Amino acid sequence: MDVRERTQSQERRTLCSYAAFSDSSAGRARYDEPCPMRTEFQRDRDRIIHCKAFRRLKHKTQVFLSPDGDHYRTRLTHTLEVSQIGRTIARALALNEDLTEAIALGHDLGHTPFGHAGERALADISGVDFRHNENSVRVVDLYEKDGRGLNLTCEVRDGMLCHTGRKLADTFEGQIVRLADRIAYINHDIDDALRAGILTKDDIPKIFREELGETTSERINTLVFDTIQNSGEQSGGGFAIAQSEKINKLMSELRDYMFESVYKNPVAKGEETKAVDLLEKLYIHFKKNTSEIPRLYASRLESDGLDAVLCDYISSMTDRYAIEVFKEVFIPKSWHVI
Repeated sequence: MDVRERTQSQERRTLCSYAAFSDSSAGRARYDEPCPMRTEFQRDRDRIIHCKAFRRLKHKTQVFLSPDGDHYRTRLTHTLEVSQIGRTIARALALNEDLTEAIALGHDLGHTPFGHAGERALADISGVDFRHNENSVRVVDLYEKDGRGLNLTCEVRDGMLCHTGRKLADTFEGQIVRLADRIAYINHDIDDALRAGILTKDDIPKIFREELGETTSERINTLVFDTIQNSGEQSGGGFAIAQSEKINKLMSELRDYMFESVYKNPVAKGEETKAVDLLEKLYIHFKKNTSEIPRLYASRLESDGLDAVLCDYISSMTDRYAIEVFKEVFIPKSWHVI
């Protein structure tokens, strides 16, 4: 019995019957010879960590564009926080921690530069129904490994696709990531807003501080513990990832509060108009100058169409790369005498 087989056997002994077992995966689009050391979900986790799109997350906005400080969250640190929250819940519920981690690490690979402002900008100007969760799957399927794709398992792709939107993931591990994503961003965005001076601790309504906790750590602890306590086998039968009615209501109200106080705050979002304008100008430029689209993306023009490919290319940019491309295209260069 090799290492992978021992791990698979251990999954069967220790995970609950509702877990997604790696030896029962629905598989990949293309067959891959099994690894002697890692399960299928562990391989997916590693493929995601080593891919280019994952590395780019460190230079993509979470909430604050180009913040003046090293301690604000980026799309990468958000991803790591989602992963840790998801793993904690999965382990407590005896679900597959490796699958949960792989989905969490891949869930935002298709996010645009400049956060959700970039997502809205591309959707508006392209006419494409652009959604970052769908784009995350496009990235791993079509563009990684020079267009060969990562060939991830169905379970990981489904979890990435369904971490937001109406459809729930087919696995409970994917449903954990959906909730962990929300727990993470609500709370770390509060922390960043406090650091930025957008909020003070006293600005946060008393009911949230009393019921969920005074600090980021306390609030996350409350939400994670409540999820663990209310998930699992349900009294009416079946299994669910759930929160108590009280905590779910409070978290939804806290999210609404963040939208009004931070996500729509003119101080916090003061630069978004510039970011949107920048992406729109880049889109228009490359639509007129298709010869400048990189080969990897241009190779899909015939099959997918120009608008979809432009969304693919521009969404792949980091904040700083988008700015550099904009400078290259639109800012006059200094004259150098040769």
